[in-house]
Amino acid sequence: MIDQQIDISTKDGKTTTFISHPERGGPFPIIIFYMDAPAIREELRDMARRLATSGYYVMLPNMYYRKGVMELGSLPADPESPERKRMFELMHSLSIPLVMDDTKALLDFAATQQAASKGPIGTVGYCMSGQYAINAATHFPDRVRAAASIYGVALATDKPDSPHLAGSKTKAELYFGCAETDVYAPMETIEKVRQTMKADGANAEVEIYPGTHHGFAFPKRPVYHKDAAERHWERLLALYRRNLGGAA
Repeated sequence: MIDQQIDISTKDGKTTTFISHPERGGPFPIIIFYMDAPAIREELRDMARRLATSGYYVMLPNMYYRKGVMELGSLPADPESPERKRMFELMHSLSIPLVMDDTKALLDFAATQQAASKGPIGTVGYCMSGQYAINAATHFPDRVRAAASIYGVALATDKPDSPHLAGSKTKAELYFGCAETDVYAPMETIEKVRQTMKADGANAEVEIYPGTHHGFAFPKRPVYHKDAAERHWERLLALYRRNLGGAA
């Protein structure tokens, strides 16, 4: 495996991006891995590596670069702690248009890399970034063929770029992996996503993971659920195999 960390130029600066891909057999289909709210950390790099070992060129960008922040370190459980409040400030500093600008910059960079395929790409976003992974499929419909939101938040808003409306704007296969108990994505929101996707005839699946809580796929979280986490990996890899294939 080849791991590298590269500063990629964007409209607003440079995003430090972790990239992982196999050493041989490329070029490899691109997967953009959008981080969750607690920011870049080794836990996420390890997850990116796991995806990459299946034959993908995985890009994990720092999404807080505009604020000069990359890693937040350990966070207290208390939601009122200064560290948690800072995290939410950073999370709310992002928007779909900003992240789509960054996504274009990532794709422009990848286009210059021999190890990265010029073909269809996949996306995945956890927590705050589920909405961004899904929106990438509507903003780059000629490239993104598979997009996954894992316990994503803000999936059904009153805005025109709400993720629950994406099914009518893309031919990509969409996957929503949802925790059974999630204060950030309650069941009524998930049901709205499911119903709208069905009404729009979208190529989409909304799956509830029984007995899980928000964050279940992260090994370092107290809510980590091994069986559910492994199931989410199986779903992701099957999604990408169907739509992206493997190394060219």
